[in-house]
Amino acid sequence: MENFTNETIDTKQLPRFEEVQLSALHPKYWIVSLMNTTVVFLVLGIALGFVWYNSEEFSQVGVYFLLAYLLVLVIALLLTRIGFKKKGFAFREHDVIYRNGIIATNTMVIPYNRVQHVALHEGLISRYFGLAKVEIFTAGGSSSDVEIPGIAKEEAENIKQLLMGKIQKQL
Repeated sequence: MENFTNETIDTKQLPRFEEVQLSALHPKYWIVSLMNTTVVFLVLGIALGFVWYNSEEFSQVGVYFLLAYLLVLVIALLLTRIGFKKKGFAFREHDVIYRNGIIATNTMVIPYNRVQHVALHEGLISRYFGLAKVEIFTAGGSSSDVEIPGIAKEEAENIKQLLMGKIQKQL
């Protein structure tokens, strides 16, 4: 115990993750997000149209309801676009950074020594555009896991190999 020290760290001298240049998601991922949002609203619209078609009469309330539906659709598409532009990621020597969020920005910095498993996921629409999602599972549980969507499949496979190599070095 005679060699024990507990010096104060000057937090102003620590590297700032905010200064890291993040890579944007692949531009085609905007089309994937747009299509996913459109499909959800299309299914919802068909269901609502079916209910409206089977109703007794066409009412003014139905017109207001349709206008509200279209307004929510436009807002959802706008939020999807803003969310797409705010997402970014970076792989550094010792960690991975992922940022997302629309109103509140969430930035996760995950050291490689916390990564336990890496997976690639391709959805139906993403696969058509040659995109994949890299899923990073950590020792901290599901709340600290990260999914980075909208990466070109070849780049996603390279990222997976990088992360798997980092995991193997820890063993």
